[in-house]
Amino acid sequence: MERTSRFILEPITVEWDKPPQTSKTPTCPDRFVWEDETLPIVELLEEWRDFRRRGRMASNMRPEHAARARQTGSWGVGRFYFKVRVLDGRVFDIYYDRAPKSSDQRQGSWFLNREWL
Repeated sequence: MERTSRFILEPITVEWDKPPQTSKTPTCPDRFVWEDETLPIVELLEEWRDFRRRGRMASNMRPEHAARARQTGSWGVGRFYFKVRVLDGRVFDIYYDRAPKSSDQRQGSWFLNREWL
């Protein structure tokens, strides 16, 4: 049986009881806030990383360096995905995108990608 999902792609804020040591390689948060609701994470179901280069970043690297970057990432490139179950039983995919918003805001952003139904 195939599960269906609802695509959301909205920004969220995340919180940890003990913050990760480095902000660009985050661990699964303990909770996230979406639409003014705090959702405690009770179970990490799956996690994965995607270091593919997107947009203008996709063609600005020599092929031999691009192959290594796909495995380990490079500055401002990469996403960290977490499939989580929250306290009320719902299941979501959230991710951290390392791409900076601007030269002034060099941190990445967190997003709620989808809800599994």
